[in-house]
Amino acid sequence: MTWSFRVSALVVDTSSWVSYFGGRGSDRIDEALAEARVHLPAIVSAELLSARLTSKQRAQLQDFLADLPLCPADLAHWFRVGRLRAELLSKGVSVSTPDAHVAQCALDIGGELMTEDRIFRLIARHRPLPLA
Repeated sequence: MTWSFRVSALVVDTSSWVSYFGGRGSDRIDEALAEARVHLPAIVSAELLSARLTSKQRAQLQDFLADLPLCPADLAHWFRVGRLRAELLSKGVSVSTPDAHVAQCALDIGGELMTEDRIFRLIARHRPLPLA
């Protein structure tokens, strides 16, 4: 008998969290949450908390996000974000700093990126970015 299981980290982009919290749950996210494999890029927390929310919803979301491990983002990470953007731009792909940060988080921790944003498919054409 062969056992197989996923052990890689899962970085969830804002677009997928919006769908998840909007009622279109995700078994992949649920599984990764249960296994403590979801990692949070700091920018995603800011984007999610920028939504129109009640005080109660904001507090609940903040509590939820606070329990997730942050993707490491030291100065060297930001240098890699800049290099990623420059590399992609040289290939005709314009990527925002927040999106490059999210992609670089997944690259840095060797995880998969769950997203509904098409820009990440373009990034994955040029870098080894596993998309969930």
